[in-house]
Amino acid sequence: MSSKSPLQTKKKGFTMPHTFVILVVIILIAVVLTWIIPSGEYARVEDLVSGKKVVDATSFSYVENVRVSLLAVPMLIINAFSANADLITLILLSGGAIHMLTAVGALQALVAAIVRRFSNRVEVFIPLLMLVFGLICTTQGVNTFIGFAPITVMLAMSLGLDSIVGVGIILLGGAIGFATGTLNVSTTLVAQKIAELPNYSGIGYRWICFAVFYVVTCLWLVRYAKKIQKNPELSPMYDLDKTSEFKNSNLDEFGTLDTRKILCIVALVVALVAIVYGCIKLDWDFAEQSAVFLVLGIVVGILGGFDANKICTEFMNGTKKMLTAAFIIMFARAIGSVLSAGLITDTIVHAMAVMLTGLPSALLGVGMLVANTLINVVLTSGSGQAAAVMPIMIPLSDLLGVTRQTCILSFNFGDGFCNYILPTSTALMGILGAANVPYDRWMRFMWKLFAVWMAVGAVLVVVAQLINYGPM
Repeated sequence: MSSKSPLQTKKKGFTMPHTFVILVVIILIAVVLTWIIPSGEYARVEDLVSGKKVVDATSFSYVENVRVSLLAVPMLIINAFSANADLITLILLSGGAIHMLTAVGALQALVAAIVRRFSNRVEVFIPLLMLVFGLICTTQGVNTFIGFAPITVMLAMSLGLDSIVGVGIILLGGAIGFATGTLNVSTTLVAQKIAELPNYSGIGYRWICFAVFYVVTCLWLVRYAKKIQKNPELSPMYDLDKTSEFKNSNLDEFGTLDTRKILCIVALVVALVAIVYGCIKLDWDFAEQSAVFLVLGIVVGILGGFDANKICTEFMNGTKKMLTAAFIIMFARAIGSVLSAGLITDTIVHAMAVMLTGLPSALLGVGMLVANTLINVVLTSGSGQAAAVMPIMIPLSDLLGVTRQTCILSFNFGDGFCNYILPTSTALMGILGAANVPYDRWMRFMWKLFAVWMAVGAVLVVVAQLINYGPM
């Protein structure tokens, strides 16, 4: 292996400036649409059960056209930032806290400890490592773990497996955690804020979805791994793995799980439990959650033996990594602001409702899943997609009789799982690049699993609609 530490591996793939370019283009398209599409409005009425304002399906009418000027766009972007300041604060502070765990080395040491303990049992260590990455990615994006790819590839090769198993442990485990949206700040909470739903409401069914996807994906990867153990030539990476630089890597680079690092992991678990309990039982909002992440970052730094200067430096390094997500939310929310200012959001919702009206009610959520998957092809940022599409999808779900929680579930699945086949995904291309796995070789393995994911997701969305998954 190269002398470069796994955590210093250079990221490859689709860069964030591309995302901003896409968002700016979409904002400009939205401005143009306000000049083309007739303005229209639905009346909003109060739902007697939830007390929230919902669309009155019978009240759509066209109104005098309102055309948005390009000169108004900068102010709409700034207003979007101000309106989401509490959410942006939460994203920045959570990034600082999670980065502190990697700066201390706690997450790396946890992975290495599991590898050392179970590396001789494929049917145990693959599900166990996938569970670790899956649980962590309930709060973080998978691109957090680009630096882990060399170590999991090295492990896979030492057991007679291939590099696809190595990157699959991270990508597939992380996909489950991110795409089911159990605790995700940048997707689920953004969507729930727009939908005016309580933070982390509906979490029980999302954990069920996590479990279902986890079992299906583990069975798939373990079955593939055992097939490769028996016949390595069946691997799409067979020729490249024979000369891979990761054949003789060293687990010691990830350190040992000592008492300090164990306490850091315990602190993370306590913080996440406190956040979930506080949101569900104590009506916590973003400010309280931000405070927990702030305390977590400081506690982890102290437990890790950092002095005050080191704690501040590493925490700020973590928040810097999340600035991109903060700006993406600001630009993406501006899209909805432009559409609303031009009074064409309801017109678009009305047109989509007309197209979907013919579908059976149980399949309406599946239609939203397909729509979000297609949108993710051009807008791969989870937070950006949530901010951009939810202002349209939420009133559409009200209009069609789809619960808002089901609508958000469809968004999570469509936004999340698609990232593991798209060459525009930073997480996918970064990890494949770090492990020297060509995209076409990955897709030979991945396309069938993606089809399975979509089928399972469709079933879970149908079930959500049938059980009237709520609240709202």
